[in-house]
Amino acid sequence: MKLLFVTSSLDLTQPFSATPAWWQLFKGLYEHDVEVIAAPYQGPSIESLWWRAAPNPARWQGDLFLKARQTVRRVTGANARIEALAVTPGVETWPDKTARQVAQATIAPLWWRQIDRLLCAEPDIDAVIFLTVPLNHLVGVAAEIQQVHKTPVLYYDGDVPASLPQMQGFASGFRIYQGADLSEYAAFISNSDGGAATLKDLGARAVHTLYYGADPDVFAPVDVPAQDIDVLFYGHGREYRADWIDAMIKAPSQALPQARFAVRGTKLGDLGRAETLPYLSFSKLREYAARTKINLCITRAAHANTPRSSSSRPFELAAMGCCIVSNPYDGIEAWFEPGKEIFVVGSAEEAVDCYRYLLDHEHERRRVGAAARQRVLAEHTFQHRAGQLIEIVRRYI
Repeated sequence: MKLLFVTSSLDLTQPFSATPAWWQLFKGLYEHDVEVIAAPYQGPSIESLWWRAAPNPARWQGDLFLKARQTVRRVTGANARIEALAVTPGVETWPDKTARQVAQATIAPLWWRQIDRLLCAEPDIDAVIFLTVPLNHLVGVAAEIQQVHKTPVLYYDGDVPASLPQMQGFASGFRIYQGADLSEYAAFISNSDGGAATLKDLGARAVHTLYYGADPDVFAPVDVPAQDIDVLFYGHGREYRADWIDAMIKAPSQALPQARFAVRGTKLGDLGRAETLPYLSFSKLREYAARTKINLCITRAAHANTPRSSSSRPFELAAMGCCIVSNPYDGIEAWFEPGKEIFVVGSAEEAVDCYRYLLDHEHERRRVGAAARQRVLAEHTFQHRAGQLIEIVRRYI
């Protein structure tokens, strides 16, 4: 099988949180003998051992577009209003509407010509997959590809439900569904089982679920001299999870003064006694996690409250054999068994009690961490996800 991906980014230095997952997915496809061609929608084209990179045909336009959009938002204060708009389904700010119209007129034609050239040069490409790019920037491109080349085009949204119109996405992100035509794609793929009905209501012909996972060779346990951190949270931003950051970090850090709480992230607000660890590299996550007795998974409300809406962090922490404590997460039992492979707390008081117990019982922490890694190895690697993606694509070839 040979697949062409138009992916949000291939650059790990850019603020696209799913990029590490796409690297792992492409590696998993390579391990299934799938030839992957990847073209980034934003930023530079980056080659790897697991995929062949195709050029970004609108790189300078995209960079200019992004800078202009950021400037407009800063001047108009649009970012400050996004959260208020989030409760109003379908609302689109005028900067977002203008950005969408400009992208449709200037960037979409460049992508159509690029993909047309690739499909003409390599007619053995079995399918094209748009991977979490702003689909309302590329209206008509998928329909044109399928009409001219008879090659199926699928869209994979890895941000459901936060990306959906009623959620309004994140303040830093695009509103991708306003003005889009979902019916021009052969099918949609989503990280969220609970979001499938909404995608169908928006016009998707068919919806398939493909959860996140982890590459156990990348996210693997590492030896450290000692576990010198008691409780750690690794993540960025309070958006949609402020209450649980307070309940699982701020309050417990004050209630357990003898414990060392730490975070590695930005824009997390008041964290009580928790210290902020320095950012050294993305790979530093493994060392920080290994040095920690209890690793926290604090999932944003959009994902936590929509059934079986997967995110990367639970699988990454589990693959590293961590003892994980999570906030309530609707559907977590589809991936991990609470009490056996992960712990779930429902309040600050429960968090304090859970931390106190686990800090006093090293054997229990290590038992649960080992069980979580075994569950990933059995069901949740990106090799598993790649195999599932192949089966989805085969339905449309």
